[in-house]
Amino acid sequence: MTTVAFGRSVGVVSLAIACLLGSVLASAQPAPPPTTLNAEARRAAIESAAAAFRNRYVSPELGERAAAAIEGALTNGDYDSLTEPQAFAAKLTADLRAVTADQHVEVFGGGPPGGAAAAPPPRSEGGVTRADRLAGNIGYIEIVALGPPALFNPALDKAMAALKDTGALIIDARGAQGGTIPSVSYLDSYFLSGDTPVHLSSIVARNPGTETFRTDQFYSVETPFSYDKPVYILTSQRTLSAGESFAYNLQALKRATLVGETTSGAANAAGMVPLGPGLAMMLSGARTENAITRTNWEGVGVKPDVAASSDEALKVTLERLGRAPTASSIDALSETRVFAPRSTPQPGAEAAVRRMSDENARGEPNYELLAPELGQAARNQLEGLKRLFTELGPLTSVKFLEVGPQGADSYEAQYANGKVQWTILLGPDGKTVMAGVRRLPPGP
Repeated sequence: MTTVAFGRSVGVVSLAIACLLGSVLASAQPAPPPTTLNAEARRAAIESAAAAFRNRYVSPELGERAAAAIEGALTNGDYDSLTEPQAFAAKLTADLRAVTADQHVEVFGGGPPGGAAAAPPPRSEGGVTRADRLAGNIGYIEIVALGPPALFNPALDKAMAALKDTGALIIDARGAQGGTIPSVSYLDSYFLSGDTPVHLSSIVARNPGTETFRTDQFYSVETPFSYDKPVYILTSQRTLSAGESFAYNLQALKRATLVGETTSGAANAAGMVPLGPGLAMMLSGARTENAITRTNWEGVGVKPDVAASSDEALKVTLERLGRAPTASSIDALSETRVFAPRSTPQPGAEAAVRRMSDENARGEPNYELLAPELGQAARNQLEGLKRLFTELGPLTSVKFLEVGPQGADSYEAQYANGKVQWTILLGPDGKTVMAGVRRLPPGP
């Protein structure tokens, strides 16, 4: 089964696109955005975007219209004054969305327009931010993304185990955005029972350069246990993409009650397309199809069973469960917090950084210590990795920086000829399941 990613995601994309799309050991990073874009760079980006839309966009008809629209805008001089990469990216995004109405479509130019600082993503493990016990033996889990299974599944297992004996469970998806479809399936599976896998959804993907499509089906999978008590899902206008998929599937199966607001309406699956130095575009190459409804929520959102404002959704849910809450926030309502994101380094992660630095320089990765998907990525990038680590020279020091917003460890590794930031995650068996490297500028 192919790992498919729902595109935009708070926290997930910020870790590394390579990690989101396949736990890939990245041997090189995109070139930094130029300070300004000249006419040649803008034209090249438009040409690349137009070609991608014609060849890969999920709707061939809309793809052609979007490509023609930005080509026409270029001819009309609509982009001539946009020399700042971020401003150019914002305009191009607006023009493409005006045709497609697709929230996944987005052009990135290295940061927000004007250089404004982006808000940091909430700290999580794979998108799981917290789990709590509330009065009345009610459980609560907050999810802001459904990240790569290597990050998301273990965190979800810990949160669910701590709430296994509760009489009802609230999943707060008001801020849940992008992620991977296998993680959506894993979360849904906790609330289904029986030995026969349940068909949850399919991804209908366009074959590039054609008007034909292929279909990947996604089923429920085994989880440590099945939670058979009442389940409530909190939604908001911010609930997007993978967050919507999780809620839509359980609503269609009549396994959960949705409380809150109609969601964003982004049902496509997307991936990144390079447009030139420092420029990239999120492009939808596939659509979701629910196994029961045979459709999806694109453009209309997932409608709640019980309408409530986002701010009041938790309070309204507790009232439906027979409680009389005097507050609306989880901080005020929590009796005990039973899960919080890890803040200390994983045992063995630093040793893995040191070992892999040496192995990559020799061109001899120990595939037995890599998860299968990462091992295949390392094979595919073997020569590039060897070249990179040979250029860096011997490793001289390794310093732990932090547990990143998604839950993977971040290390600064100093080599004789340069400095690298590692992102790394080990699985329960000690194997490396995710790794990425980014060269850092010279300096102290």
